[in-house]
Amino acid sequence: MKRIIIFASGSGTNAENIIKYFQKRKNAVVTHVFSNNREAKALKRAHALKVKALHFDRSALYDSNEVLNILKDAAPDIIILAGFLWRFPEKITSFFSNKVINIHPALLPKYGGKGMYGHHVHQAVIENKERESGITIHYVNDRYDEGAIIFQAKITIPDESSAKNLAAAIHQLEHKHFPIIIEKLLFAGED
Repeated sequence: MKRIIIFASGSGTNAENIIKYFQKRKNAVVTHVFSNNREAKALKRAHALKVKALHFDRSALYDSNEVLNILKDAAPDIIILAGFLWRFPEKITSFFSNKVINIHPALLPKYGGKGMYGHHVHQAVIENKERESGITIHYVNDRYDEGAIIFQAKITIPDESSAKNLAAAIHQLEHKHFPIIIEKLLFAGED
């Protein structure tokens, strides 16, 4: 049984979608949801789905090895960042090399980097009159949104689209593709 750990900072709809997807499978399970935000709905969603939910502070992630040691003990096959807003520390990405992936709500390398998340991304895409947007699933390194791209899915943006409409369309892409790509990564080369 492959083990998945999710990091999320906010509402956790992607985390919930991933948990439910793998609850229907017999080959992988989400064991934990971690959050840097004590009030994150992601933690409540995890509890409701009987998944361990843990909150940590900045010091536990960056100044000590507390989060790293919990991850080592949990032995995940993959770590998923699903709306996790802090830069992931190099000590974790190097220990879990090519096992940490993120989803970004734009077509990287455009609209990535510090501060480019959620509505900030969609607003920038609309203001720049882009004709298309999408999602990027990528490996995580020590720089925001610069890890190797694993998968992208695109949509055409209608002429009168708002950032809110674009966000809803991107969210649908995330829910459709993210669990499937996670599953493919977990079982790559095992055919």
